[in-house]
Amino acid sequence: MKIDSHLENLKESINEINEAIERGLEAKQRSIGFHTSAGAIDMLEIILHKQKLIDSGFVIKHEWFNSENKIKEKFNFDFPNKIKVLDLIKKIENIRNKLCYGKRQKEDVLEELIKNFNNLKDIFMEITNYEL
Repeated sequence: MKIDSHLENLKESINEINEAIERGLEAKQRSIGFHTSAGAIDMLEIILHKQKLIDSGFVIKHEWFNSENKIKEKFNFDFPNKIKVLDLIKKIENIRNKLCYGKRQKEDVLEELIKNFNNLKDIFMEITNYEL
């Protein structure tokens, strides 16, 4: 996928997350889970496209972040803030399935997820010079 498509999808995810925050974190857990995950993966793909480390046909799968070995295998190259970016995505993905398919989580878990997503977004904007 091209950078413009990823950006469009990322903006949609950010809008959905903001709407979920306004309506109440606990009431919109599935939306928050899906959109923080999708947005995180879009940010990573944009970073890697801009660094010319992947081509437009490369697809990152969110489930890779459930395995340290898979992360090392798939991202065996360097890019700006690699360790922090991958760590934040791993934290986002570790809660994703609980929010999307499991029992309801407490507000502090959701707040931590939003904090991690926003930290990733800050790093993304610094690396790419995009304003979101």
